[in-house]
Amino acid sequence: MNVPNFLTGIRFLLIPVFFLFYYSDMTNNVTIATFIFLLAGVTDILDGYIARNYNMVTRWGIVFDPLADKLMLISVLFALTHSGYLPIWVIVVVAGKEAFMALGAVLLYFTRDKTVIAANKTGKLATVLFYLSIVALVFELPYNSLLITAAVCVTVIAFARYAWNFRNIEKSKKI
Repeated sequence: MNVPNFLTGIRFLLIPVFFLFYYSDMTNNVTIATFIFLLAGVTDILDGYIARNYNMVTRWGIVFDPLADKLMLISVLFALTHSGYLPIWVIVVVAGKEAFMALGAVLLYFTRDKTVIAANKTGKLATVLFYLSIVALVFELPYNSLLITAAVCVTVIAFARYAWNFRNIEKSKKI
């Protein structure tokens, strides 16, 4: 266990903490839950920075870091959809994309010598847009629905790039 993996573990633990605050009866519950979501984002940035800059990248981190990110994002989108902040199509598109990516990742890992497709810059941009749009939505900032739409569109583009890379890996293995 190293520091980046520990931070990833914390992110997993923040998911139920987010739900506890989000669905509590306390004052400002959604605001507090949003700050927990932002804390998860900070741990994501820190673990990536530390892992890359201090040569602490591990196979565990490569697999579980994005899983923690995806579970946190889907959890937040679910809560916001359930509470009426977001239309259902947002969670359907994002969860559908994540399900297909998870299936593809499992297929590659177990059938192609533990191959893992790394996150691409488009996926990272989508993540940043989701963080911005969720903050804008919760704090009722201007253009929050435009930001959500942009985040979903970039997510779809990231998925298309992932699918293209998956196709190329599968194609190269058949030669």
